[in-house]
Amino acid sequence: MGFDLGNLLQQFAGHPTAADPEGVAQAFSHVVGDTPRASIAQGLASAFLSDDTPPFGQLVSQLFVRSDPQVQAGVLNQLLDDVGPVMLAALAGSVGELFTANGHATLTPQQVAEITPPQVAEIATVAQQHNPDVVERVATFFADHPQLVNSLDSASLKVALGKMAQVH
Repeated sequence: MGFDLGNLLQQFAGHPTAADPEGVAQAFSHVVGDTPRASIAQGLASAFLSDDTPPFGQLVSQLFVRSDPQVQAGVLNQLLDDVGPVMLAALAGSVGELFTANGHATLTPQQVAEITPPQVAEIATVAQQHNPDVVERVATFFADHPQLVNSLDSASLKVALGKMAQVH
């Protein structure tokens, strides 16, 4: 009997509390191999924005902690891509020293070693407040790293799988 991707995804569509928590990570692992990157990104963006999951900043911080320095730099650069003066002022206490005179930062893996998970959560939260489109950009970035996404809590993975079922 073959693997039925559609049936598996349907188990999660619209049911963020469906299925056993232990099976969710395994289901996500099976699904990502056969699912287009855009669908994974849409599922992840839904998880980032859902009321049934932790806040965006907290989820990004969790993914950051589990990432290697190259991915950490990449996600922070995604978050900080559209830094304007207001956002820079909001972040000055946390990471302001990393910005250039024009307010733009391109962080290296060496620089991100000094950034703490609470700072990442703050950066993500402030970035979302100043540019809601950053959620989709970060989701697209992490769609290339499904092994990291698979480390999220089961509620987040269920929401992601449910959205992936809708767009699949």
